[in-house]
Amino acid sequence: MASLDLRDNLLGISWVDSGWVPILNPGNVLDYFSERSNPFYDRTCNNEVVKMQRLTLDHLNQMVGVEYILLHAQEPILYIVRKQQRQSPTQVIPVADYYIIAGVVYQAPDLGSVISSRVLSAVHGIQSAFDEAMSFCRYHPSKGYWWHFKDQEEREKVKPKSKKKEEPSSMFQRQRVDALLLDLRNKFPPLYYQVSITQARAHTLEVRKEPELPAEAVKQEEREPATKTPAPSGASKAPPEKRARLQ
Repeated sequence: MASLDLRDNLLGISWVDSGWVPILNPGNVLDYFSERSNPFYDRTCNNEVVKMQRLTLDHLNQMVGVEYILLHAQEPILYIVRKQQRQSPTQVIPVADYYIIAGVVYQAPDLGSVISSRVLSAVHGIQSAFDEAMSFCRYHPSKGYWWHFKDQEEREKVKPKSKKKEEPSSMFQRQRVDALLLDLRNKFPPLYYQVSITQARAHTLEVRKEPELPAEAVKQEEREPATKTPAPSGASKAPPEKRARLQ
């Protein structure tokens, strides 16, 4: 089974043949990589010439051109295949590396692609942050700039509204009233009267003590009844006689 994407950039595609996966080993991994359905394999390489002539891979050192070698093997999960340009038996130029993980072939990105991808991701993140920040910015000619966040509205809806205590007067009003009172005090200062000591003594009240009753008079008052019977009133007069009217 193969998943192919015929595009110029091979960094975004992968290839796998499920029939080879259970039997992969360092001896046949290059045969697996040289399958015709593999988009990473170059048919004009020296490996294809050696395969057609039924020669061993040792003859690649005597040839010049593009070739594939097994660079690293970590059985049974990881194999690394390198594509290189051979100039002489002792001089080669690496072109690309491919890693096979559990039978799936990927192309390893070069340093320029890695840096470009990281920079592009960072710039995209920064641009998204600026766009989101600008969406919360508000402006009014009388107020200027301020931030208005979405979660702030939700918190204000959930938060119970507390009644603000109305002050009887503002700070401006209190300051103005104090200034007016001070101005009036300076214009109309209070008058203070000085009273001499002799006048103060003349107006003082003399406190007189009541004479105390002797002890015998107190005892006599206690013996007398508290209430006295009232004197009998005179005889009530009879109502006047009625006179007959003369017709």
